[in-house]
Amino acid sequence: MSDSTLRRAVTPAERRHDAWLAAGMLVAGLISTALGTVSNIYGGNGPALHWGLLYAAAITVPLALRRRFPGTVLVVVSAAFFVGMSAGIPEVYVGNVSLFIAMYTVGAWVADRRRAALVRILLIVAMFVWLLITMFQSAASDDGLSQQGPFSPFAAFALIQFLVNVAFFGGAYLFGERAYTGAMERAALEQRTAELERERERTAAQAVALDRVRIARELHDVVAHHVSAMGVQAGAARTVFEQNPDAARTALTGIESSAREALTELRQLLETLRTPDTDASDTDALGGSTLHLDALPTLVAHANENGLPTTLSVVGDAVPTSDLVQVNLYRIAQEALTNARRHGGPGATADVRLRYADDAVELEVSNTGRAPISGRAGLGLVGMRERAASSGGTLEARARDRGGFLVRARMPLTQAVPA
Repeated sequence: MSDSTLRRAVTPAERRHDAWLAAGMLVAGLISTALGTVSNIYGGNGPALHWGLLYAAAITVPLALRRRFPGTVLVVVSAAFFVGMSAGIPEVYVGNVSLFIAMYTVGAWVADRRRAALVRILLIVAMFVWLLITMFQSAASDDGLSQQGPFSPFAAFALIQFLVNVAFFGGAYLFGERAYTGAMERAALEQRTAELERERERTAAQAVALDRVRIARELHDVVAHHVSAMGVQAGAARTVFEQNPDAARTALTGIESSAREALTELRQLLETLRTPDTDASDTDALGGSTLHLDALPTLVAHANENGLPTTLSVVGDAVPTSDLVQVNLYRIAQEALTNARRHGGPGATADVRLRYADDAVELEVSNTGRAPISGRAGLGLVGMRERAASSGGTLEARARDRGGFLVRARMPLTQAVPA
């Protein structure tokens, strides 16, 4: 970003301050000119008083616009200073102060640094040329200081003039540069602070959104699984209620059991949400940290009890995996079986396979029967993909050519969880 975009505009308060500065300098200039005229500091050969008062106004009034038009103000003040000193205006203090302020302002406020440096350097060169000319004129005059000796009074006066002007113009130049650099640093700091604040707000909003997504995903998995099972059991109980009361009673018992399990998992979820120091990296499932892959047999048994014949096979030796990976794989298996029970139709079966490899663990859930009718991915598939991504893995979910559906999740054992 360029300096011109960082340098802020002049505020109304700063404009008022400049106006008050110009007014104060004008009063001081008028007083200094009047006193200089009365004291005859140039031997009484200077111009009339009204010219001195006009000079005081020309050297001070432009300062009211010094921050709005710094280059123009410096040129006007410098020209007035040249003319006044050449004409012998009896004022030696306020004019120098005004010139210093004008030069300082160019260095402190002009965004085009090349132009700011060029204007000041040209002025400094012109001032020193004018100083040399006045010294030569003084040296050629018989009324000047004595030039006798290796270090005459004239040489001492010339050296003093030179050193004073070097300090004067050098100070104005360096102070202006330092003021501009400080303003740029403050502007950059303010901009960075604003960016950090916006980033903090975005991060907070993203964190809230991620929490809402995780909560929605967990609620969907818990509620959909158990409610689906209760729906199947309720339908079975209604069908056999008249002919086989015992079977209906068994189905109602299953509904009660599913309801209790759903309440237990919801209670775990709510307790986790109320825990202030929960580590999101270890409890992405929000309350599902007690669920592990060793609970898959129970999940398969539940599917069998609720009208979906399901088998479980484990390939390879179990290897240690993180709680996050185990919870996500369990929930993916749970959601896949729920979808198979809902969409597979009568006579559908399912097969759950868990494979352990050296660098990954893979879960495959396939079912026979119908494929899902809707071509749009439901919340269950979205949640499964999010769970796989949160563990740094991949998910494949598609209809099988011979009927049914296939869900395959592969999660690495060592890959870091992406942000």
